[in-house]
Amino acid sequence: MRILIAEDDFASRKVILKFLSVYGECDVTVDGMEAIDAFMMALEEDNPYDLICLDVMMPIMDGYQALSNIRKLEKENKIPPEKQAKVIMTTALNEEKNVKKAFELGCTVYCAKPIDMDGLKSTLQKLGLI
Repeated sequence: MRILIAEDDFASRKVILKFLSVYGECDVTVDGMEAIDAFMMALEEDNPYDLICLDVMMPIMDGYQALSNIRKLEKENKIPPEKQAKVIMTTALNEEKNVKKAFELGCTVYCAKPIDMDGLKSTLQKLGLI
């Protein structure tokens, strides 16, 4: 599995990376713009990401903007829905409006922080990624 982690908080990034690196190759970015750049490079290399973990609150470009751009790029590249990256939005923002916005933009799973690693593993199993 190819994984992109976009997380600006060092501690969160380290925990997510340690957990997910067991399941595949992980690339790490610290803001939404870097995530978009990494996503485009993966498409150009014909080696797209299977899973993207996007923090909502990041500098330069937030997770919502990054997700919107990712879904737009997939559409432009005619990637069918079943081949699109699974996107897990991670955030401390658990208000209903934030959750709703994430799903409207095309996230697969919304995960509150602090992340429950057993729950994350279960989610990856349900998505058929592990």
